[in-house]
Amino acid sequence: MTDERLRVAFVCVRNAGRSQMATAFAERERRERGLEEEVKLLTGGTRPAEHVHDVVVEAMAEEGIDLEGRTPREITTAELESCTYVATMGCSTLELDAAAVEVRDWALDDPGEEGLETVREIRAEIRGRVHDLFDEIEAEVDGPA
Repeated sequence: MTDERLRVAFVCVRNAGRSQMATAFAERERRERGLEEEVKLLTGGTRPAEHVHDVVVEAMAEEGIDLEGRTPREITTAELESCTYVATMGCSTLELDAAAVEVRDWALDDPGEEGLETVREIRAEIRGRVHDLFDEIEAEVDGPA
């Protein structure tokens, strides 16, 4: 049986900051909107780090989201080409052959070397972008009214 769910990926180079925050917010949006059966989430990096940035873990803990146990991972071209939406964080220019993949570059600053206040600003931007993306996803899943 094939997985017919809509697939969404959040990607950056190290998968240690922005894409981890985006994935965590997407998990929350998916759960709150009741889309667990319809949406599969992927995250990864082209050159993954050893761990999620400490300042990102701290900032997300303020949101009630625990990233402590997450490990950055490499994402494959095949995984990306299986997606409906791919959001890059402003650090890579992905070229995918799959016409069905919509790549969006969110052009976000890297939180890895930033202080907590700046990371909070980046976090807020990511939260809003994920929310807006899920508005689109929800409309696509629900279809025309």
